[in-house]
Amino acid sequence: MTYIILAAILFVGSHLGISSTGLRARLIGVLGERGYLVFYSLVAAGTLSYLIWLYNGLPRYDYLWLPSPELHTLAKVLMPIAIILVLGGFMAKNPTMVGGEHLLAEGAGKDLARGVTRITRHPFQWGVLIWSFSHVMANGDSVSVVFFSAFGLLAALGTVAMDRKRAAALGADWLPYAQATSNLPFLAIIRRRNRLVLGELWLPVIVGLLGYAALAWGHQWVSGVRIL
Repeated sequence: MTYIILAAILFVGSHLGISSTGLRARLIGVLGERGYLVFYSLVAAGTLSYLIWLYNGLPRYDYLWLPSPELHTLAKVLMPIAIILVLGGFMAKNPTMVGGEHLLAEGAGKDLARGVTRITRHPFQWGVLIWSFSHVMANGDSVSVVFFSAFGLLAALGTVAMDRKRAAALGADWLPYAQATSNLPFLAIIRRRNRLVLGELWLPVIVGLLGYAALAWGHQWVSGVRIL
């Protein structure tokens, strides 16, 4: 148990410690932009692989709560939403994505919010967070709680770190987009800074549901647990 806790800390800490601190600028200064991306990708892949390897090899007999049909049903309800957000996030132009800074010309940010980015400007991260929560609840054992919580924690902290980086790097160009969107899902809509346009959501929903169906069908080969 100690090893997976340390692996989870290493996974989350290395991501945020490299990309969201002054270390990022120093590494770019030494390695260059491309060299930094290669280094960061290797660290991310290495820490992720180690975490997954530990999770697959550790016994799971210490349960914080017992799995139940109700909790599995909750996961089945939440997972389509998670996949719609994840895949829908790639279907909308979003300045919070890697390399998306160029999308924000002066005053153009307000018009960029489309599709799922009207709901949250971090759809991928919120999709991961919902995926993490649903799997924590469905499994219940301490090893799974640590494993899946690591992804949720990284996603949640990542949204805050991304907003801070964009605000610092883009200044006034960031404000129109930040004001027209929200980190917390639906908050900008509730506060009437944006509106839900159903006509922009039908394609992300269809693609997301198809993605969920494919994921559910292949779940047994990934985890050994059959969903469909």
